[in-house]
Amino acid sequence: MRIGAITDEFSPDPEIAAIEMRAAGLETAELRVLWGRNILDLDDAELDRALAIFDKQKLAIDSIASPLLKCTLPNAPSLDARFQQDVFASRHTYDDQPRLAKRAFEIAARSGAKIVRVFSYWRTVDPEAVFERVVTALRALAGQAAEHGVAIGLENEHACNIATGLESARVLAAVDHPNLQLVWDPANALLAGEDPLKGLALLSMPRIGHVHAKDCRVSSAGPQWLAVGDGRVQWTEQITALRRSGYTGDINLETHWTGPHGDKLEASRICAANLRRLVAGCP
Repeated sequence: MRIGAITDEFSPDPEIAAIEMRAAGLETAELRVLWGRNILDLDDAELDRALAIFDKQKLAIDSIASPLLKCTLPNAPSLDARFQQDVFASRHTYDDQPRLAKRAFEIAARSGAKIVRVFSYWRTVDPEAVFERVVTALRALAGQAAEHGVAIGLENEHACNIATGLESARVLAAVDHPNLQLVWDPANALLAGEDPLKGLALLSMPRIGHVHAKDCRVSSAGPQWLAVGDGRVQWTEQITALRRSGYTGDINLETHWTGPHGDKLEASRICAANLRRLVAGCP
């Protein structure tokens, strides 16, 4: 398993992020927000500048953390108001999706990334009512991904219609396409009310293409973000199960925690060290 990070978890400035990630012993970089702008909003010159920065630090670009399908689905039930809708410098609509998909695949080709992350529309009060529409959208994106020689990676996102391992397993079965993989985020499953280990056990391991690492506890007041390994995700057990299943993809840090002193960079340094130790120590 290679270990990396979503770069803006270290810094929105790619120069700082790349140096800090290399110093932390990380190997891969996932692109989401650069210079305060979403990756899909950069032009080719800006993208090439960023790619040169990460290449200088010998960080491989493994994924494009796009906001595809992170929007409201028209003519659907009301949105579930329990969940915060994080947009990460990208507030787009349903009508923007074809343009965003085209740009995401262009950036994947330019960067060498093999996974383009996608979502399943903002979660409604009745996800079952939109399930077939989610399936249709994912099947279409998987077909486009095949044409570009990459995969789309559906992230189970607690604020979207596919949030848990159970929901992920169902949609993967419905879209039996080799170019649709899962970006498994056990912390998101926890926030959606699922035991992350039970959620993982429901998944077809060959369909997991990528893993995001963050940690938290959940109470009636909402999530309390913590250093990786200090929360309720059970990262030792997660990594052990992935390794024993033969998982050889990457694990990328998505810190969320703001650290002991409110310093996100310090938090990411701590979490990177914890994640490296967890991966090294798991059988």
